[in-house]
Amino acid sequence: MTDNNVPGPGQPGQPQQPYQQLPPQVPVPQPGPHQQPGPPPGPPQPPVKGRMRQQQAGMTQPRQPTVAEQRARAAALKAQQERFAAESAAFEKKRKTRKRLLIGGGVTVGVVALVAIWYAAASPKNVTAQCTDSNNVIVDDDYCDESYYRSHGGYSSGGFIYIGGSSYRYNYGGTGAVGQKVTGGSYTIPKGANVTTKSGTSVQRGGFGISSGSSSSGG
Repeated sequence: MTDNNVPGPGQPGQPQQPYQQLPPQVPVPQPGPHQQPGPPPGPPQPPVKGRMRQQQAGMTQPRQPTVAEQRARAAALKAQQERFAAESAAFEKKRKTRKRLLIGGGVTVGVVALVAIWYAAASPKNVTAQCTDSNNVIVDDDYCDESYYRSHGGYSSGGFIYIGGSSYRYNYGGTGAVGQKVTGGSYTIPKGANVTTKSGTSVQRGGFGISSGSSSSGG
């Protein structure tokens, strides 16, 4: 039985259903002649993060070195020991050489110093003596000459020469001319020196502290 109240398609008076557009068809890739069909592609998956195994003290066993690594380590240790021994030997040799040089230099300096001292002691100095009066004024050498003051009734005592009421004595190493006060020098006769007057009279011969001059003329 047909309901006459229901309008058929294309009949007026009834609203038509809106047209629904279907989504476009995505072509599915077909396998090639030498490819096996696989499962259809699914949704993309997030990348899987790597995991690092943590080492725990006392539990994780270290990797044993290989034979090549052991040989390389032994060769490096041997080379280091040989280099250290060579450096130690070179340092010790340099130290001994420096020590010998210092000792040799010290011995040389010591010998030279002793020779210089001995030569200075063995070589008497030449000292000039000048006769002076009680005011340290230089007078003629005759006043201090033994033959002269004895011939004039004089005498010597304690390094002084007395003639009449005047006294005279030698100054050794001083400078000046007759009538001037002597400058420098000493009134103590130097030991081991060749002492002569300006006129050439020998007051004392040098030589290792031995004097052959007379005590009366030597002061």
